[in-house]
Parts: sequence; C-alpha cells; structure tokens
Amino acid sequence: MRKIAVGIVSALVGGAMLVSGGAATAQTKAPTVDIRDITPNPVVVKAGGETNAYFKIDASSDVDSVRLSVEPQAQFRAMREKDAQKLESWRFAIPFNDGDYEGKWKATAEAVKDGKVVATDTAVFAVEIEEGKAETRITRFSADPYKVRKGKSIYFSGRLQVDDDGWEGVRGEKVNVYYRANGSSGWKWVASGYTKWSGKFTAKTRAYKSGTFKAVYAGDDELQGSESRADYVRVYGGWWRH
Repeated sequence: MRKIAVGIVSALVGGAMLVSGGAATAQTKAPTVDIRDITPNPVVVKAGGETNAYFKIDASSDVDSVRLSVEPQAQFRAMREKDAQKLESWRFAIPFNDGDYEGKWKATAEAVKDGKVVATDTAVFAVEIEEGKAETRITRFSADPYKVRKGKSIYFSGRLQVDDDGWEGVRGEKVNVYYRANGSSGWKWVASGYTKWSGKFTAKTRAYKSGTFKAVYAGDDELQGSESRADYVRVYGGWWRH
C-alpha cells in the first residue's frame, strides 16, 4: 500500500505541474526505480541448505545502473549487507542459508546516473529458517533374561530420548524390536512398544533361538531415527515357532 500510495501522489503532482505549465509544455521526468517482485516471499531455508531469493527491479531508461542491497530490518542486529548477484537487466539473486537472520529483511534498490544515486526504492520481505530434525537416541536397552528356555518370554526395555538442549524422554513414540538369530545375516521384527512420559518403553516376545536383539526408532517429521546397542540372549532346550 505504501508504494501504491506514493505512485498515485506522484502522478497527481506530475499532472498538476503539466497543467500549470501549459498543455504544450513537455516536462522532464525524474529517474525512477521500483522493486517490482521478490520471489519467493517468504524465503524458506531448510536446515543445512541454501535458498536463492530473486528480485525484479524496474528502472527508467535514463539511469546508468541499478544497485541492490538487503539487510535485516531489526535495528538491534548489526549485520553486514548481503551481496547481490546480477542475473540480467535489473534482476538479481541473493542466496540465504540457515546462518542468516530469521525475520524481516529490507531490500533497497538504488538507481545510479553519472555516478550519483538519483532514485531509491525499498521493500520488506521475510526469511524463515526451517529447523532440522532433532537428534534422538535409545539408551538402556536390554533383553532379559540373558539366558532363557525356548518358548519362554524375553522382555525388552529401554528409553527413547531427544536432544532438546539436553537429553529428555519422548512420549508416545513407537519403538520396534528386531532379532537376528545366530548364523543369520538378516534382522526380523519381533515386537513393538510405545514410550511413556520418561521415554521408557517395554515389549516382549517368546524365545526361539539364541541371537541378538536391538531396538529401532524410525523417526518422524520432527525427530531423527535412532537405533540401540545390540543385546544378546542365549536360548536353550525346547522348540518355539513365532
């Protein structure tokens, strides 16, 4: 609205000047520059990535060049302006990464003629930094008892934690337990459990053959997946089919 309002006022003033000078009097227009488009807006940057913002600028034909700079709008942050790469006639690209300020930025376009700035325009746009997935870990995983008769139960327990400025439990997440029998190279799912407030989970299965167990958390949109250390259980006697 600000730029539209300025444009309307300029047109009215120009019209008044033409009337006062007479219909046949040609007036010399002042050089102009206008930031027409910023794409994308907001500029969304993924954690560890980079996103280019593109600026389209219109300028009157009588200017020699156009300069563009951007800086955080927040006055309390002392940050240098970012460099703009000119792509074509009055079109620029500026890269943003996850180390840049998140919030409102100000773009300033300057029209230059005979080495002097003869017109300026500003526009505000936003930069948003997408947080990466939080790191998780599975601790205290155990398969008990460490020695069991075939057909009897094996009990699993552990804790799923997330690094949120310190490790803390994660509630309501599904943790799967996998089993690899002695002499096998593949892992087989045997049980699942859901975490409680403290991140603790429990599950159980029946003993089949001596082998190794591990707990696996698949992750979600906000949390990374993780895997526990392996725990070995020796199975003796009898026969059980899962």
